[in-house]
Amino acid sequence: MARVSQRMVWGVFALMLLAAPMALSSSFSIAILCQIGIAIIACLSYNVLLGQGGMLSFGHAVYSGLGSFLAIHALNLASTGKLSIPVSLIPLVGGLTGLLFAVLLGYVSTKKSGTTFAMITLGVGELVFAMSLMFPEFFGGERGISGNRVVGEPFLGVTFGPQRQVYYLIAAYTFVSVWAMYAFTRTPLGRMLNAVRDNAERVEFVGYDARRVRYLAFIIAGFFAGISGGLAALNFEIVTAEVMSSTRSGAYLLFTFVGGTTFFIGPIIGAVLMVLAITLFSGLTKAWLLYLGLIFVFMVIYAPGGIASLIMMNVRVASFGRLRELLPRYAAMLASILVMFAGASALIEMAYHTQLDGVSGSELRFLGVGWNTHNPWHWAAASAVMLLGGVCFEAVRRRFAAHWGRIQADLEYAPKQERS
Repeated sequence: MARVSQRMVWGVFALMLLAAPMALSSSFSIAILCQIGIAIIACLSYNVLLGQGGMLSFGHAVYSGLGSFLAIHALNLASTGKLSIPVSLIPLVGGLTGLLFAVLLGYVSTKKSGTTFAMITLGVGELVFAMSLMFPEFFGGERGISGNRVVGEPFLGVTFGPQRQVYYLIAAYTFVSVWAMYAFTRTPLGRMLNAVRDNAERVEFVGYDARRVRYLAFIIAGFFAGISGGLAALNFEIVTAEVMSSTRSGAYLLFTFVGGTTFFIGPIIGAVLMVLAITLFSGLTKAWLLYLGLIFVFMVIYAPGGIASLIMMNVRVASFGRLRELLPRYAAMLASILVMFAGASALIEMAYHTQLDGVSGSELRFLGVGWNTHNPWHWAAASAVMLLGGVCFEAVRRRFAAHWGRIQADLEYAPKQERS
């Protein structure tokens, strides 16, 4: 029965990938879908390290970035006839590149764990990023390396020129990569990686080499990161040093954590949010990075399991028929969050307007309200709204936590009653 349900889930996932460009047919929507597919592979590969193995990496963009550069060079060689490779296999060049560098750099990185591992990956990431600016012959300097994905004669009418054709290539790689990474979590190596995450010392006692397990997982994560980089090179037809920056690595960390590292679907949720934040949210406000930082801090404090954990916990409560009694408290908590966010965002927008747009005057319009950065009462009003929302949120949250605790106690007691 479980196997049938899994097949249904994969079938629904495949249908979603196939039908997505039909439901969202505009060129902008298809471009967003392409980026989401690439981000899903990247975030899931990062979660092999963080969620499955407990390895906090600050340099994961190195492997996706190097995969992008080798893929774009392979594409250019194919364009000039110096390399005989179909465009559809270019992402595998990126994957093999990520695997190769994961073998080399991972041998050093995985010798240690915990904080030391995180610092090593940070140093490796900064080193590779600096080298990308030192060798413009290969990395293209600040302008990067560009290419053309329309290579050779069309095969069955497929040239990979139209964005829709590129989407279906990305969707195929996304489906296979997601399935492969899920299958990895069910293998003995994947299970042992979980054991190393939970208690490496006990793993050593039963005869396994914890460092070797981490190393193999690092290589697998590097391979899939490279595939995402190769797909990005085909999608954008240009690769710059930014793809290996600490900012990109930080984005993988932030959104994988926000999505949820303890459930396989968590990084997928995080990947969707990452693309929407970068492509849509960044166009709404200049302070979008600050908002993302605040959201990350909020999630760490109040929902460290991520969005996927929140969903799964509420699904469990709903299966016992207890979710309905929580809905009013959820509504009150959401209302208080919106009030707090309205006040905080007004302060942020006024501060940014003062620093960046001061030459255009002191007036700005935000949330349908006119604000004057020179008027102290406007600053006071925004602060009061934020504090009011914060106080209400904390009061509602405490009542919600008490109610949630009672429900969890009842759910734990119910199975015992049934057994007795």
